[in-house]
Amino acid sequence: MRMRWARLGPAVVLAVVTGCASGSAGGEAGGPMVLATTTSTQNTGLLDAILPEFESTTGCTAKTVAVGSGQAMAMGERGEADAVLVHSPEAEERFMEQGHGSLRQPVMHNDFVLVGPPGDPVDLDGAGSAAEAMRRIADEGAAFASRADDSGTHAKELSLWDEAGVEHSGQAYIETGQGMGETLTIASQRQAYTLTDRGTYLATSGLDSEVAFAGTDDLRNDYHVIVVDGENVNSGCAEAFAEWIRDEPTQEAIAEFGIEEYGEPLFFPDAGA
Repeated sequence: MRMRWARLGPAVVLAVVTGCASGSAGGEAGGPMVLATTTSTQNTGLLDAILPEFESTTGCTAKTVAVGSGQAMAMGERGEADAVLVHSPEAEERFMEQGHGSLRQPVMHNDFVLVGPPGDPVDLDGAGSAAEAMRRIADEGAAFASRADDSGTHAKELSLWDEAGVEHSGQAYIETGQGMGETLTIASQRQAYTLTDRGTYLATSGLDSEVAFAGTDDLRNDYHVIVVDGENVNSGCAEAFAEWIRDEPTQEAIAEFGIEEYGEPLFFPDAGA
């Protein structure tokens, strides 16, 4: 047995926050800063726990918009965000190559896990890799809930199907178009498998789902902070945030987050790696 690391309904509505240009563009930090981030940082409660310290030690006020990683970076491209905190490495690299970001640095990681119905009817635990586990789901025609929202988790799911050399479609393939917490709930209700970050799984209550496959290197889930490069960007606050979230006290807070409630950390700091 492997070590246990610990389109239904409307899509997430983007609350476009005005005032990205408020404060300085390249000067001292101050004013409102729009942080476009992933649903996992919101669903786990991480940002709610650590952002007050950022605001109290800078002249910046962080306004967070939690969406999929792809949507978060699209906000950056449109000048609707000053900084992004995301977990879709290939898309992040394209974002930087296209000149949309001035800085990209590692912040933390956790891992992806495949969760499914109690008892794991497809026997994913016996698979040798995450791709093989996905192949078993497709071969058995088991229900699978996909976020289908251009998020980092969705990108990872698609890469695993591709690596497995299979497609999963039909009624057993449920495209939720929702965030991770909502998708986990739908998967639980439909007794479907799904791919999730471990932190959101642990932080989502009332699920009738269990971790079926986890612990392999190909399920690592890396988060980076990016300072958006644009004319109307509050780069002072964005750069201050990028520095602050990688500072030792914040990294220690990230390392401790979740231990008291869940018995294990939900994220692991990477700034010193």
